[in-house]
Amino acid sequence: MRDFTVKKRAILTLLSVLIGGDIALAVYGYQLASAPQKQVGDQTLKLKVLQKDIESAQHIKDDMPSTRADCDKFEQELPLESIGYSSLTSDLDTIAKKAGLQILTLAPKQKELSAHPLAEVHIDMTVNGDYASVARFINGLQRSEKFYIVDDLTLSESQGKNANGNLSVALHLRTYFREAA
Repeated sequence: MRDFTVKKRAILTLLSVLIGGDIALAVYGYQLASAPQKQVGDQTLKLKVLQKDIESAQHIKDDMPSTRADCDKFEQELPLESIGYSSLTSDLDTIAKKAGLQILTLAPKQKELSAHPLAEVHIDMTVNGDYASVARFINGLQRSEKFYIVDDLTLSESQGKNANGNLSVALHLRTYFREAA
């Protein structure tokens, strides 16, 4: 009888090990079966992203002639270098007067651009006026028919806020002139 109990326990143990192995193999088989589906899903997502990139690149390529035409039109609207400085000074004076500002200093410096028939002009200027006038001046620069880029705007250290409540503001601008053909 004792022999039978030991055999019974050995058979149950062996059966338990076999059932455990079957369960482990079933889990492993399920993971193997689902892994390719996950990879296919990941690859499908990557493919969709790449297709969108290709569509975007094609759209850019298709729009390139229009973009070039717009750039050429923009360059042709820039003032000629030969009359640019007088036009620049006149425009900035007009904007400042409309804004109620006084231009204290105006120092343009020209830099030739080798890749384009353009001259880049850096303008260092100091203006004097109240806060609202400075805001109107910046707004006037943005709305001007001329093209200005405001690189920096700081409260001037030399003047600061003077006795009558006006601010002295240093501006660093950029604009461009077209070289004569």
